[in-house]
Amino acid sequence: MSSYEYVDISDFQKLDLRVGLVESAERVPGAKKLIRLIVDLGEKGRRQLIAGLAEWYRPEDLIGKHIIVVVNLKPRRMMGFESQGMLLAAGCSEGEIPIILTVEKPVKPGTRIC
Repeated sequence: MSSYEYVDISDFQKLDLRVGLVESAERVPGAKKLIRLIVDLGEKGRRQLIAGLAEWYRPEDLIGKHIIVVVNLKPRRMMGFESQGMLLAAGCSEGEIPIILTVEKPVKPGTRIC
């Protein structure tokens, strides 16, 4: 038996996953780990994401990347900024360098992940 709880397909379908194009990125003033990203999500508009990636990524290296974003995540305030979604990454365990999930080829911002 597995050590995790299965979810029904209807639970998974509640997530709105989209491809976002990072337009700008900067360190959050006063924060050691946070980067503020502005991401183009096509018809969903531009969103501000706050991500704890500054230990591993320079903001300027994220600009122009096509990333995967959870766009219907409840907004959360961090260090005075509202994060309006969450980017997805692999290898987020303690001591691992998170690898930002992206697409094989550039696609139109806002393309739904299915």
